[in-house]
Formats: sequence, structure tokens, C-alpha cells
Amino acid sequence: MSNKVKDTLHELIKHMSKSEKRYFKVFSSRHTIGEENAYITLFDYIEGMNEYSEEKIFKHFKGEAFLNKFSITKKRLYDHIINSLDNFHSSASSDAQIFKLINSSDILLQKSLYQQGIKQLKSAEKIALKNNRFNLLNEINLKLKKIYESQGSYNYEELEDMLEKDIEYHRKSMAFDKIWNLKTRLFTLLSSKGISRSSEDLSQFKGIIDELVKSETTETLYFDTEYLINHIYSAYYFATNSFKDCFTHLEANLRLMEKHPEEMQHQLSKYISGLTNAIYVAYRLNKKEEIKELREKLRAISSNELYARNEDLQIKLFANFYSIELTILALEGQNAEAVSLIPLVENGLHLYGEKLSENRKAFFAFKIACIYFSVNEFHLSLKWINKLLNNKNLDQQEDIVSFAQLLCLLIHFEMKNTDFMPYVLRSTSKYLKSRNRLYEFEQHFLKFITKLSKINNEIDQEEMWFDFYEKLSELEDQDRKRVAYEYFDFISWAQAKAQRKSFDQLVKENKEKRTLA
Repeated sequence: MSNKVKDTLHELIKHMSKSEKRYFKVFSSRHTIGEENAYITLFDYIEGMNEYSEEKIFKHFKGEAFLNKFSITKKRLYDHIINSLDNFHSSASSDAQIFKLINSSDILLQKSLYQQGIKQLKSAEKIALKNNRFNLLNEINLKLKKIYESQGSYNYEELEDMLEKDIEYHRKSMAFDKIWNLKTRLFTLLSSKGISRSSEDLSQFKGIIDELVKSETTETLYFDTEYLINHIYSAYYFATNSFKDCFTHLEANLRLMEKHPEEMQHQLSKYISGLTNAIYVAYRLNKKEEIKELREKLRAISSNELYARNEDLQIKLFANFYSIELTILALEGQNAEAVSLIPLVENGLHLYGEKLSENRKAFFAFKIACIYFSVNEFHLSLKWINKLLNNKNLDQQEDIVSFAQLLCLLIHFEMKNTDFMPYVLRSTSKYLKSRNRLYEFEQHFLKFITKLSKINNEIDQEEMWFDFYEKLSELEDQDRKRVAYEYFDFISWAQAKAQRKSFDQLVKENKEKRTLA
């Protein structure tokens, strides 16, 4: 047997919190599963294993009866843990409470205890209404219909009331479903294309927002739908360089969540994302007081009771907190400070790497590559940019891959890899052409690097850098053409090379002159 096997039971136990493990022991004492002590002993032994090894388990428990059908033993223990976790968290989630009440009504219906079943469903209805769970309200009403059918008697007023509710709930659910679809389409486009850089890009984004305008209703929206509408508008305005309008809708969503603390607790990951996005846009708008307040709110989440026992939130906060910290430090020209955070990011990537999205991992790789590049650590920069470019799961993420290819060219130039430059240039040009991403900036960039790589004289190179800097400055004055500088400050880098100045210092100086709002 292999000593290193990824095992679902071991993985589940390792991801349980201390309180969940304690509860499992108590739960097991109330709900015996076969040889109770043997199961708990097995649980304890597996919990103590850093790496799963069935060979060690069989050696340790030699002679125990449960080893004869060990696969069955593991399945029963796994199911029992899931049952204990379900019971442990049933009071923490409104959805869990609703499902538990619905399930109870089913049991009571089977026993012909109709009124008791109705009572359970009415309790579920109250919780669902309080928490805007209209999709579950449809399910509750369906269960009520079954009970009325079983009874064989109908109250006309109750039936009319149920029909009105059905129509209302279906209408609200349908509105949510349509808007969720638009949100997903918009974010898929944004993830692939990035911020709008052409009239074609803008047309695609506007087509989605036009559908949203048609779908919007004047009736009172429930929480999730209102949140999605603001979410779509904020993303649309971000994609079209309208930072002021973007911030307005980001703020609206944060206020919405803060006015509904129960919803915010239930969907804390969305609040984390909203805060992070608002910090970035507030920075672009130079809203210093708002940035300070938003950052404090983001940091405060780590003291939230739910955060301590929810690994998904821990992953979400890690990814968002360090993403925005690295981004702002780079934009401020504080790359030396940003370098000091990289070991913490690397540790988080080691802990959560498999559970982070490919987009998030690509962002970290690109941002770290940019930071190392900015402090002249070109070998380390190349290491991280290659991590991104070698990731085959990023085929649809055209935006970040395109800029990674451009940064890769600069890295090889700085490392004086002259023999390798022609190959990288051909590869980059081929990729950009195949994705229709040869915008004006990319065209100038490729022509410049091609000429620069053929010149060895430093004075001539400085003149070329200066000409390149002037051309990039012209493009910066055009809204959709300055988008390239959201990824890396190519202008300040060109200026630094032309004037033999500190890149970080120029970033700080240029930041004061720019208005990206």
C-alpha cells in the first residue's frame, strides 16, 4: 500500500475545527455507530496523521475486526462525521434550519401527522421570508400542497393565498435567475477581455447592461437580486473606465449588506470582495478617508466569530487582503515593502493553493513578478511569470496572459538574454494576433522591444527609451488606451530607463499627476 494517498476521510478530519471535533465526540456518544469506541479511536488516529497511510493504520490496529471490511468502516465513519457536522451547523445557517424543518415535515407527513407537518412548514416559511429565501419558499409551498392533497380537504381562502404567494415567489425567483445569468456573462467577459480597450469590447459590455435595464423591475427587490444589480453595474462601470459610477454601486452594495447584518453574516465572502473592490476603486479616485475606513473594515473580519471556523472565509480573506495590499504598494511605488509581504503570500499559496481559483493564482503570480521586476530581481520575476505562462488552465484568461507575455519580454531584455529574445518576440506576437489583442499599445511595445534588442549602445538605447516614454504618455491621455497601465506602470519604467532614475520614485511622482477617474 502507498504511504502517500490523498484520502477523503483524512482530508475531512484535517479540515474540522477544534469545536467540530469536540462535538463529534459528544455526538458519537449519543449516536452509537457499531463498535463506538473503535470508531472514535480510528478517528483520533487518523486525525494525528500528517500524511494518510493505510499501511500504518493496518499495522496499528492489527487484529481489529473493522479492518476486515475497512472500506465500509471508512464510509460509515465519513457519513457519521458529515451527520455530526450537519447537526453542529444546523443552528448557524438559516438555510440549514429551513431544510431541517422541511425534512421534519416530510417525516410527519409519512406518519399522517398533518397539522404538525404544517406547523413545521409554517416555521420554515417565517425563516425563509425573514432571510429572503424565495427559492426555498417555492419548495415549502410545494410541501404544503402535498399535505393538503393527503388530507383531501381544501380551504378556499388558503388556496387563493397560496396561489398569490406562488406567483410572487416565482416572479422574484425568475428575476433573480435572469439577473444572475447576466452577471455571470458579464464577469466571464471581464475575466477574459479585461477592461474595455476597443469599441468592439465596449459593445459587448453594453449589450449585457442593456439586457439588465430591460430586465429590471419597479417592484421591491429582495436582497440577493438587489445585490446582483449593483454588482453588475459596478463591474460594467469598472470595465468601461467609469470609476466614479463604479464606486457608487460598490458603496450601495456595502450599505445594503451592512443594513442586513444577518445577510452579511450569511454571505460574508461577498462582503469581503465588495470591500476589496471598493478599496481599489477608492484608491483610483484618491478617496483617502474612504480607503482608511474600508481597510479597517476588511481587517476587522478576521475577528468575526464565523471567520474562525470557516476555512472558505479564511481563504477568501487571505486572497483579497494580500491582493489589494500588493496592488496598492506597487501603485504607491513601495515595491521594497511589497517584497516583504511575498513570503506571507507564498505561505498562503502553499496552504490554500489547490482551493484558490486559477484566476487568483495567476493574479498573484503576475503581481509578484511585477514587484520583483521593479526591484531588479529579474531571475525571481522570471520564475513567477513562467508559473503563470506555463499554466494551461488559463487559456481563456486572455487579458492577464497577454500582459504576462509583455512583461516576460522586458525581463529577458533586462537579463540580456539576447539569443532568446527573437523566440519570445515571435511567441508573444503570435499569441496576441491569435486573440485579436494587438491594440495600439501592444503594437508600439513589440516594435520598440524588437528594435531595442538589436542595439547594444547604451546612449542609443536611452534615446529609444525616451521616444517610447513620450509615445506611451500620449496613449495614456486616451481613456481606453491607458488600460495597459493598470497591470504594470510601463510609462514610469520607460521614463526611469530614459532618465536613469529610480523606478519607485518616478511611480510616486507620476501618481500625483494622474487622474484615472
